[in-house]
Amino acid sequence: MTSGKPIKRVLVIKLGAMGDVIQATGPFAAIRRHHDDAHITLLTTKLFDEFASAGGWFDDVWIDDRPSWRELPKWFAMRKRLRGANFDRVYDLQTSDRTAIIFRLFGFARKPEWSGTVPGCSHRHTNPQRDFIHTIERQAEQLAIAGITQVAPPNLDHITSDIGRFELPAPYVLLVPGGSPHRPDKRWPANNYAELARRLLAKGVTPVVIGGTAETQIASAIATFCVGAIDLTTATSMIDIVELSRGAAGAVGNDTGPMHVIAAAGAPSVALFSHASDPDLCGQRGRDVTILRRHPLDDLSVDEVEASLHLR
Repeated sequence: MTSGKPIKRVLVIKLGAMGDVIQATGPFAAIRRHHDDAHITLLTTKLFDEFASAGGWFDDVWIDDRPSWRELPKWFAMRKRLRGANFDRVYDLQTSDRTAIIFRLFGFARKPEWSGTVPGCSHRHTNPQRDFIHTIERQAEQLAIAGITQVAPPNLDHITSDIGRFELPAPYVLLVPGGSPHRPDKRWPANNYAELARRLLAKGVTPVVIGGTAETQIASAIATFCVGAIDLTTATSMIDIVELSRGAAGAVGNDTGPMHVIAAAGAPSVALFSHASDPDLCGQRGRDVTILRRHPLDDLSVDEVEASLHLR
């Protein structure tokens, strides 16, 4: 049910993870267009503060420190802040147990209109198949219920960063050998990345390895096997990856957050999937994306990956 009053203050909730945030950039832009004269706030986590602020979609970015149940003062402070902001509508793009709690923090006296899945919200997405459609289509369907019918694919055109400090030789290819530490079945073997890096270098293409702390050992092994590979693990922010992707001749990586950034930024991308995740539900989207899937990923040969990488 919609009140019909003007919507002047909007809250968007998207807490993570990286790939999900990238796939929410289409909805971010659609919400901004639909409420062009409203003050729009994003509630997210610290990891995405810089990225969200750089995108131009929001007037304000709030950080959810994700307090535990034992940190009651923080919950009371969040409740006070939410109620005091006088939001007219909330777009819950996280649709999790945590955001259901946030819904209840508003209380009943002045609960805003709410787009999401929590029982009792005004614009509830009730499709029983929502967990079986791709994230992008699912969010578009949810927003349509709230009157937003035009949702474009992910777009990072407004994100810029100065990457001159990396002094990368052209052409270069981004390699993303990482992934969730607790999901080793989502990782193509490190020695395969090393062999691919060696072949790229033999063609005059510089392999550039990116990732976080968990990938430093893999990057070191690749650089040892392939002298000339560049290790940028732990050196790049999310907005750096966007800019690196614009200049990259291509990219190869596992089903992990940075590959969503790279694909959305437009680099020719080869994303590697095992049966631990389903590309039909969460696969990377972009202008030039190839999905290769094997289970186990060890069965995917370097020859096939190399042949699938079409450099620009």
